[in-house]
Amino acid sequence: MKKYLIAGNWKMNLLQAETANLISQIKEGIQNKKIDDVDILICPPFTNLSIANKAIENSPIILGAQNMHFMPKGAFTGEISPEMLLDSGCRYVILGHSERRQYFKEDNELLIKKLQAAFDNNLIPILCIGETLEERQNNKTFEVLYNQITIIHNFSREQLTKLVIAYEPVWAIGTGLTASTEQIKEVHQWIADHIYAHFALQIPILYGGSMNDKNAKEILSTENVNGGLIGGASLKSEQFLKIIDAAIEIVGN
Repeated sequence: MKKYLIAGNWKMNLLQAETANLISQIKEGIQNKKIDDVDILICPPFTNLSIANKAIENSPIILGAQNMHFMPKGAFTGEISPEMLLDSGCRYVILGHSERRQYFKEDNELLIKKLQAAFDNNLIPILCIGETLEERQNNKTFEVLYNQITIIHNFSREQLTKLVIAYEPVWAIGTGLTASTEQIKEVHQWIADHIYAHFALQIPILYGGSMNDKNAKEILSTENVNGGLIGGASLKSEQFLKIIDAAIEIVGN
């Protein structure tokens, strides 16, 4: 039986009152539902972490962050440390999202430091990997993925038992485009094979390219898809709950 992680990446959206309202709607929507094999994660902006942590009390919803610095403290204006995330109630942290790579030039060297900090602080990292449209069109998908995923070779098998991978084809983020199930299956199988060949491990692999309430069931039913890293649809409780329902339906069959 599959176990799913349905993760909402809120990006730079929602104020505090909106955060509390959305969480209230999600909590109400999952009441009395059997979610033993479906973990629900929300990753609000830093300014909303504390209010989100309070709002998820007495619920199965898990809190995560969208990024972090690798140092525990210091003169790093504008940055947030792993300890600060823990103090805000976070259990997960998204690292290497394509938007961080594209707009803030995050590279493998930096991400190795961030992964190490996550493992050292018992935060579960969701490492994002994925190719651009140009890279896919030039048949460089697996070359790009190899370059991105091999940073995990800097860590022990024990550390990697706490890792989650998210495949996010950059060309399918915020564009309305979604990879076909054949494309998703091919890439997720490649990721799973790579990890098993080097570490004899099976770790969760999320799909992160414009999953929504209409395509969630088909994508989540695909082999080696263990959940979703969801952007826009996670900001609308009705859509997010339908994705959760799709996961619940699959594990219940």
